[in-house]
Amino acid sequence: MTVKFSTIAIVGTGAMGRGIAQIAAQAGSTVYLLDAQEGAAQKAASAIVAQWDKLVEKGRLDPAQRDVYATHLCPVEALSALKGCDLVVEAIVEKLDVKRQLFKDLEDIVSPEAVLATNTSSLSVTAIGAGLRHPGRFAGFHFFNPVPLMKVVEVVAGFKTEAAVCDRLREYARQMGHSAVLAQDTPGFIVNHAGRGYGTEALRIVGEGVADFATIDRILKDQAGFKLGPFELMDLTALDVSHPVMESIYRQYYDEPRFRPSVITAQRLAAGALGRKTGEGFYRYADGAAAVPDEPAAPAVDTLPPVWVPPRATRRAELLRLVHTLGGQLETGAAPSSQALVVVAPLGFDITTVAAVERLDATRTVGIDMLVDDAATKRRVLATNPATRRDMRDAAHALFARDGKAVSVIRDSGGFVTQRVLATIVNIATDICQQRICTPADLETAVTLGLGYPRGPLAMGDLYGPTNMLEVLFNMQTVYGDPRYRPSPWLRRRGALGLSLRHEEE
Repeated sequence: MTVKFSTIAIVGTGAMGRGIAQIAAQAGSTVYLLDAQEGAAQKAASAIVAQWDKLVEKGRLDPAQRDVYATHLCPVEALSALKGCDLVVEAIVEKLDVKRQLFKDLEDIVSPEAVLATNTSSLSVTAIGAGLRHPGRFAGFHFFNPVPLMKVVEVVAGFKTEAAVCDRLREYARQMGHSAVLAQDTPGFIVNHAGRGYGTEALRIVGEGVADFATIDRILKDQAGFKLGPFELMDLTALDVSHPVMESIYRQYYDEPRFRPSVITAQRLAAGALGRKTGEGFYRYADGAAAVPDEPAAPAVDTLPPVWVPPRATRRAELLRLVHTLGGQLETGAAPSSQALVVVAPLGFDITTVAAVERLDATRTVGIDMLVDDAATKRRVLATNPATRRDMRDAAHALFARDGKAVSVIRDSGGFVTQRVLATIVNIATDICQQRICTPADLETAVTLGLGYPRGPLAMGDLYGPTNMLEVLFNMQTVYGDPRYRPSPWLRRRGALGLSLRHEEE
C-alpha cells in the first residue's frame, strides 16, 4: 500500500505532536519533527522510540520493525527544512495569531501542492487559514490524546477548503489506523460539541442540590452504562482543560443556553482543584486512587406499607410488576388507603408537580425512574419531594432494595438524573445533525470513539425511545421555562420514526 503522504512534518512536539508523529511513522511516512524550543524535536523523537521500545518489551512489536519505524523520524531545527514535505500538521499553542503566522511562513517554503493542516481543538479552521494565498489546501486534522489509543480524527473543512484535500486526509487517517470523520468548521467540531450534554447537565443537576457528585456518577454508570461518571471524567481530563472548552463553545455559539457553563467548575478552577493531576478535584486522590464516599445503606424497615400506583402513571404496568416481584403489597383501589405509599414514574416532571396535578398526598408520594428497563440497569433511582415523610422515603428505599440491587434516593427536580442527561445528549446530537455539521454515521463514530460513550447518541435515543426523549424535554421546558431544553427540529421530526441510521440520512 502506498502511503497517501510520503513525507510529512509535525510542527510542535508536545504530547499531541509526538502522538501524531508516532502513528504517521508507523504508517510508512517520513516524519520531520520541528519545535520552537531548542532540542525539543530530538527529545520528542527519543520519546517516540521509547514508546516503541515498550511495545517490543510487551511482545507487541517486532524489534526489526521498531528499527524501521525509527528511521522514519527526522528531527530538524529550522522551518526551511520542511521544504520537501507534502503535508505539514501544526500542533502548537492554541493562539490564533501564532498559528496564522506559522502557516503564512510555511506557504513561502512548501510547494503549492502541499497540504497544510491544523490540529486545533477550539479555534476556527477558517479563521486560521484566512490569510493564506491558497486556503483551499488548508484543513483541520484534529486528533485526540493519547493519539495512538484514541482511534478517531476529525477532518474539518474550512470555508474555502477543497473537498479533495479532505478526502486525502481521511484516507491518510485510515492508513494510520484511525477512523476519520468529516466535520464542518463549527465550534467544537463534532466531539467537543456533542460532549456538552454529559458534563454540563450533570453540573446543573448538582448545582440544584439534587444529588452529590458521587451519587450522580454512580447513577450514570449503573443505569446508562457510562464507563466514567461525569465528575470522574472531568477529574481525569482536568478542569484547566474542560472548563475553558465549556466557556469557549458557549461564547462561540453566542451564549446558546444548551451550552451554559457552571460556576461550580469556574470556582474549582480558580482554587486549583483541577482533578487527578493536582490530587483534588470533585474527589480527593491518594496515590492516584479517588476517595469515594461510602454509599448509604438501605434503611431497615420492620413493616412495609402497601403500595398504590396512580392509574395514569407512566410505565404503570412495569412498575406494578416490579413491586409485585419485590414482594410489595399492591393496592388496586381507585384511590390509595391512608397508609399507602404512593409511587409514580414521571418522565421529565418533578414529583411535586405530579403530586399536585394528580391530587396525590405529597407526604406519601415518591418517584422512581423507569426510563431504563429494570432488567437492564444495575441501579434504581428514587426521588422524593419536599413534603415526603421520612418513613415513606425509607419504606420506598427498603422496598426497591429488597433484591439487593443498589438504590439511590435523590431530591426533587424536573426529570431524574439519567433522564435529564440522556435527553440532553440526544438533543444536542440531533441538533448537530440538523445543522449538517456531519453525517449521522460520522456523529455516531466520533462520539463512541472520541468520548467513549457506551453507544452513539442516536443509538441511545432509539434504545430509550425518541418519544420518551421528547417527553422529557417538553416536560422539563414546562418545569424550568428554560430554552436549554428546547427539542431540536431534527428530534421533533424524527421522534416518531426513530433516530438510527437505518433511516435515510438527511
